[in-house]
Formats: sequence, C-alpha cells, structure tokens
Amino acid sequence: MDAVYQEIRKVARTIVGRYPQPNFYSAHPLIIKNSQDLLKSDPSIGKLRKEMAGCLDDNAGHGMGHAEKVAIDAGALVMIEGRLAGLSEEQTHRNLFLAHCSGLLHDICRKEKFHAKKGAETAKRILQRYPLRPKEIEAVSTAIRNHEAFARQKKMPDPQTRTLSDCLYDADKFRWGPDNFAHTVWDMVEILSPPLNVFIARYPKGMNLLRKIRYTFRSQTGKKFGPQFIDLGICIGEELYEVIRSEFLGSS
Repeated sequence: MDAVYQEIRKVARTIVGRYPQPNFYSAHPLIIKNSQDLLKSDPSIGKLRKEMAGCLDDNAGHGMGHAEKVAIDAGALVMIEGRLAGLSEEQTHRNLFLAHCSGLLHDICRKEKFHAKKGAETAKRILQRYPLRPKEIEAVSTAIRNHEAFARQKKMPDPQTRTLSDCLYDADKFRWGPDNFAHTVWDMVEILSPPLNVFIARYPKGMNLLRKIRYTFRSQTGKKFGPQFIDLGICIGEELYEVIRSEFLGSS
C-alpha cells in the first residue's frame, strides 16, 4: 500500500477508535459469544472455514476476516430472531449453523459480475459435500443470492429461508459502519491502488450509498440496531473526508 494511504489508514483507525462500539454488541453479548464459540468448535464449520480461507485471500476488502464477522453476526441475529418467533432450541441451533455457512460463503464470487447470483450457485456445489439437507442448501443459496444491496430479492418459500436471508443481509450491512473505515476501504485500496485524487472524487458517492443502506435492514433485530452502525460509519466517514482534503491531498 502507498505510504500516503498507510498514513490515512492510521488516521481512519484513530477516528474509529474514538467512537463507541455499536449497541448490538453490548445488548447481546452472550448470544454473540455463543455464535463465536460455535464458529470455532463445530467440525463442519471448521472444515468450511479452512476451505474458504484459501478462496477468500485478497478478496478486495471482503476476505476471510469479513466473512467470519458476517457469519458470527448472522448467527447471533438468527438466534435472536428465532427466540422472538418462539422456535425450539433445536431449530434455532440449526439456523445458527446455516447462518455460519451463509456468512462464510456469501462473498465466494465477490470479484465476479453478478457476484451474489454466482456465489449462490457456487455455494450449492460446495455444500453438497457437507451435512445439509437439500432444503437447507437451497435456503443458504437463497440467502446468498439475496445479500446484495439494492438488488431484487429472490422469492423465499418459507419463514426459515426468509429469516436466514434477512439476517445474512443485515450482518453483511453491519460491516458498512465502523468496519468500513477501519478495514474494508483499505483492503480494497491495497488491491485497486487508485490515485488519491480519484479516491477522493469517488468518496461522496460512497457516502451516499451509506446513507441509503441505513433504510434497507430487513430483520426485526437488524432494523433496531443496523441504523446505528450506519450512523457511526457516516460520522467517521465525514470526519475522515475532511482530514484527507485538508491534510493529504497536497502530498499525493
């Protein structure tokens, strides 16, 4: 990464560090830990993590770290939503497993055009090797197909698929908050290496997308907590924009 971008990244992470953690994490710490623990302990998920680690390297800001965060938060969301819906613990636990599969696989085709559609098709083939029923594989595939922002959703045949799809989407869009400026943007910059004047020219468009994402959360829990992720991201992004314009443009 260019030295100027390295300095900007340091500033961005300092700004991120001054903001509070999103309330989702303080409101549901035990559920999130449960999701984290299963991601690390389940043998099938461990096998899938290992398989995905080789596929998601240098994935333009959507690598393994991103996939694991999405998987953990999607798992937490399906547990919360399952309990709100009165599902059995057995079904809730199974939904957690499916959420982890969805999170780990959702960006498998990130660099390709129509990546959500192609990712859904690729996930189907991968999951044939794992202990999932055909209906579950279809649910995971549908969730991946539906995770792209501002795209038409594929029809969902049952409540389990809708919950999984909504929770994957929301967990992925949680990353558009502080994570975007701590990690994602700089991982993308490292791959794409845009000149700083090009980066700053595109910056307002990216901020406008953030503002639009705020209103797209789908699950009950996502609608409650998601907007704060985006509001934090907007505040961080606006502050960083002014710093770049005032302190870095002349050095590029």
